[in-house]
Amino acid sequence: MSRTDLIQIQQGHESFGQWNHGSHCDNDVTVTGRLSGRMKMHRIKVMVGDQVQVSVSPYDPSHGIITYRSK
Repeated sequence: MSRTDLIQIQQGHESFGQWNHGSHCDNDVTVTGRLSGRMKMHRIKVMVGDQVQVSVSPYDPSHGIITYRSK
C-alpha cells in the first residue's frame, strides 16, 4: 500500500504508555498508533494534548501512524 492510499486525520493526542499513542476522532472513534520513522529519527516529541496528523489504513481504521505534529 502506498502513502497516497492512506487516510489523513487531524485530531487531538493522548498517551497510552511509552510507545503507544491514541487519538480521538469527532465521531467517538479512538485510533491507536505509533510515531513514524522520520519523527523517531529527528527525535520529535509528542505531548498529551498536541494536535497530530494520523495516517490510517482504509482496511483497519483503528490503527495508524502519527506523521505530523501541529505547532
